[in-house]
Amino acid sequence: MDTILDMIARGWNDFLARPGGSLSLRFYLQPAMAILLAIRAGINDAKEGRWPFLTSVIWHPDRRAEALQTSWKHVRNVFLMSVLLDAIYQLITHHTIYILELLFTAGCLAILPYALARGPAYRLARYFLQRKETGASR
Repeated sequence: MDTILDMIARGWNDFLARPGGSLSLRFYLQPAMAILLAIRAGINDAKEGRWPFLTSVIWHPDRRAEALQTSWKHVRNVFLMSVLLDAIYQLITHHTIYILELLFTAGCLAILPYALARGPAYRLARYFLQRKETGASR
């Protein structure tokens, strides 16, 4: 149990040290890219009349697989770039690769911002699309 707690503590300390270390620009660029992809996907969801992303994933099991597949297709490249850059960072800093830290960091930099931004983008796009439709019908 102590080994697992040590791994978690080391991973968390390493994660907090990354933004100030080498390759720190990626801590801003990768979430920004994921958010931009999420905004684009949210707007497309609103235009095509689909449910919001997290609503589909959590509450609609029949739509879950499709939502996760399209999301992975959108965020896959940002995630893989995050994995690659974190592997390079770990090799430079630690001279080894810690897989769990790598996946945690890549998830926090790519998947988490995407998942959190897609729903609000959908709602804003839906709001403006409804206003546009209402204004056009007058």
